[in-house]
Amino acid sequence: MIERHVCNGQRSEARTCEPILLPTEAMKVAFVGTYLPRKCGIATFTHDLRHAVAAQYGENCSQVVALCQSGDNDDYPPEVVFKIRAQDIDSYERAAEFLNRSNADVVCLQHEYGIFGGSAGGHILALVRALKMPVVTTLHTILHDPSPEQRKVMEILIEESSRLVVMTERGRLMLRETYRAPSDKIDVIAHGIHDVPFEEPGVYKGLFAMEDRLVLLTFGLLSANKGIEHVINALPAIVAEFPQVVYMVLGATHPNLLRDEGEAYRIGLESLAKRKGVDKHVIFYNRFADLAELTDFIGASDIYLTPYLNERQIVSGTLAYAFGAGKAVISTPYWHASELLTDGRGAIVPFADSEAITREVCALLRDSQRRQTMRQRAYQLGREMIWSRAAEHYQESFAQARVHHEASQPQALLVRTLAEEPIGLPPINVDHVLRMSDSTGMMQHALYSLPNYSHGYCTDDNARALILTFSWDQLGETTPALDTLATSYMAFLAYALHPDTKRFRNFMGYNRNWLEEMGSEDSHGRALWALGLCVEQTRNRGVSLLAEELFTQALPPVAELVHPRTWAFALLGIDAYLRKHPDDQPAKRMRALLVEKLLNRFSEHSRGDWHWLADDATYDNARLTQALIQCGHSMERPDVIGIGLRALRWLVTIQTSETGHFQPIGSDGFCHRNGTRAYFDQQPIEVQGTVAACLEAFRTTEDAVWLDHARIAFEWFLGRNDLGQMLYDTKTGGCRDALHADRVNENQGAESTLAFHLALAQMRMVNNDLAAFQEPIAFIT
Repeated sequence: MIERHVCNGQRSEARTCEPILLPTEAMKVAFVGTYLPRKCGIATFTHDLRHAVAAQYGENCSQVVALCQSGDNDDYPPEVVFKIRAQDIDSYERAAEFLNRSNADVVCLQHEYGIFGGSAGGHILALVRALKMPVVTTLHTILHDPSPEQRKVMEILIEESSRLVVMTERGRLMLRETYRAPSDKIDVIAHGIHDVPFEEPGVYKGLFAMEDRLVLLTFGLLSANKGIEHVINALPAIVAEFPQVVYMVLGATHPNLLRDEGEAYRIGLESLAKRKGVDKHVIFYNRFADLAELTDFIGASDIYLTPYLNERQIVSGTLAYAFGAGKAVISTPYWHASELLTDGRGAIVPFADSEAITREVCALLRDSQRRQTMRQRAYQLGREMIWSRAAEHYQESFAQARVHHEASQPQALLVRTLAEEPIGLPPINVDHVLRMSDSTGMMQHALYSLPNYSHGYCTDDNARALILTFSWDQLGETTPALDTLATSYMAFLAYALHPDTKRFRNFMGYNRNWLEEMGSEDSHGRALWALGLCVEQTRNRGVSLLAEELFTQALPPVAELVHPRTWAFALLGIDAYLRKHPDDQPAKRMRALLVEKLLNRFSEHSRGDWHWLADDATYDNARLTQALIQCGHSMERPDVIGIGLRALRWLVTIQTSETGHFQPIGSDGFCHRNGTRAYFDQQPIEVQGTVAACLEAFRTTEDAVWLDHARIAFEWFLGRNDLGQMLYDTKTGGCRDALHADRVNENQGAESTLAFHLALAQMRMVNNDLAAFQEPIAFIT
C-alpha cells in the first residue's frame, strides 16, 4: 500500500507498508484548540476544519474543546462543549476527564506554543497524556532551533500523538531531522481554503468604490514581523508609474502587541505613509474580518503581498487563502511561500527589500498576461486545498490513528495511598491583597483582616507584592485590578529610591511622607530583587524601561552593604536581570563579588555539624541558600551549588520536628551555635523562603527529595505545625501573622499574606510543570 502525503495539492509517495483495514463508519472527533469568536488564526483554522468534517460526516460527529484566556467572556457556538482556561493546568486535566467520558473516537489537537499555558505551552501535555483515545496533532509552528523547554514539549507531543499533521513538505522534513519524529507518523495535509469561484477583481471592487483603482492587499493580524513598512517604502515609486494604485491593509493589531505596546506599530506605519507622501494611497482596515468580508477583500485585490520578515514561518493561512482564490501573489521567501509559489504560481522578492517589491509589483501591473497566468496556475492547484478535500485527508489520518492506537489495551489504574497522593493546593484568592492595597501601594499591617492605616507602607512589602504579581501573571491570574496594583507597587519603588544616595527608603506614613532618609539594607536588597525580576518578566515596555533604570542606579551601592541576607536578596535580583541582559558587565561583576562574599562567610563559620555562614541563624535563612544554588547554576559553578545545597540540607534538618512537620526557627531568640534555639514565634516569611529554596534545589538537581521538603514546609500554612492550627484564612485570602507558643496571631498583615501567596504560587508552578512534563511522583514520607 502506498501512503500518500498531500502537500499544497501535490501527492508524493513516502513509504510502502502492509495494507490495513480502515474503519468505514464516520468517527466522532473532538477538536481541541482556540475557536471562533476568538480572534486568532488558530481559532479560524479549528472552526473551518471542524465545519468541513461536520459537512461531510454529520454535525453529531464533531465537538469542540476551546482554549480560553482569563476573563474570556466570548459567546461560543453550541459545538463548543468544554472550555479550558489556558493558564489553569487543572482545567486541562478536567478536559481530559470530560473527553474520556465522552463518546469521542479521536482527538484532533491544534498545536501552537503560544495558545497554551505553562513553560513553552507545556500545560497541554497534561491533557494529552491523560487521554484514552488516539490524538492527531496538527502542528502550526515547527521551530528549527527551539529552546530546551520548547524541544521537550515537542518531543513529548510527538511521542504521545498517534498521528502528526504538518502542512508543508519542509515541515515533515524538520520533524524528522530536528525532532527525530517517526516518518510513518507524519501526514502532510495542506492548509485548507474556502472554495471560491475564479473571478476578476472588478466583480468585487464596486463593493469598496474602487472600480478605477489597482488594489494591493495584505491581511492578517498586524505585528512588526509582517514587514508592511517595506511595502509602504516601495509605494512612492509604484505610484509614480501607476497613480491609481491603492494599498489596503486589513486586520486588527495582534492582541499580544496591543496589550504590550498598544497601536504604536500601526500609528508608525500611518506616519510613514504620510512622510512618504502616499497616505492617499494607503487604507488601514483595523478589524478582524469574518469569512464573507474576507472573501470580498481578497476578491477585489489585483496583487496580494506577504512581505513577512521571518524566514522560518512554516505556514501562513493568509497566503493559502489568497493563493487558493487565484490571486497574483508577491512574497518574501519564508518557508511556506518558497514551497507554494514555485513553477510560476507567484513571485518571490528578498526580505526587507523595498526596491525589489517596487520592481515586481510594477512588472506584474505592466504584464496583465503574466499576472493572469500566475492566477490561473495558483487557482488550479488551490482546488486540491479546499476544505472538503482537507476533511477527507484528515479523516484518513483519524482512521490510521485509531488502527494504530497503542493505548487501546486496558491499563492498570494508578492507586496511591494518602501519603503518596500529592498535596491538594488551595485555589488562589486575591481578595486580601486587594484589600491591603491602594493607589499608593500595599500597607504593612492589619487589624485582623482589615488594613491598619497607622503603620502606613514599606518598601519591603511593596517589593514582595510586585514579585507576587509576576507569579500570578504566569499562572494566568490577570485582571485589570491586579494590573493596576502592579503599577502602583512599581511606582512605590521608584519613589522610594533616594535621588541623591541611590538607596531605598523603607517606611512611609499613611500620609505619604517618608519616615526616614535611608532604609534598611534588607529593603534595598528586596527592592533590587523585585526590579531584576521586573526587567526579566514584565510585558509592559514602559515598566520594563523604568525597572532597568532603577536597577542600574541601585546596583552600585550594593557593594558597600554588609549583611549576607541583603547580598542574597540582591543576588536573586541580579541573576534575574542577567537572564534578560546576559552581557551586562556591571551586573556580572556584582554577582561574582557577592557570591564570593557569601562563600567566604561559609568558609569562616561552617565547621563540624554547624553548616552556616554565621554563629547564629536568624530569619529568612533559606534565601541565602537559594541565592547560592540559583547563581551557582547560572554561573556553572558546581562548588557554589554544593555549598548552597549542604547549607539548605542542614536548615531543613534542624527545622524538622520529631514527628516530621516543619518547625521554623522562632523569632524570639533565633538559633545559635552554642545550642540555644527558639521555637516561637514562628514566622510565615521563614516558611516561604524554605519552600522557594527547596524548589530551586529541585530544579537544579532534579532530586525529588527537595519536592517533599517543599511540600512539608508549605503544609505549615495549612495546619501541619506545632499547634495544628491553620495560618491561611481561606475566607479572606489572608495569612495570619505568626504562630505563638499558645495561639496564632490573628492579624493578617502584608508580610505574612505575601509569604503565603508567594509560596502557593511557587507550589502551583512546580505542580503544573510536573503534571505536564513528567509522570506524577509519590512524595517521600
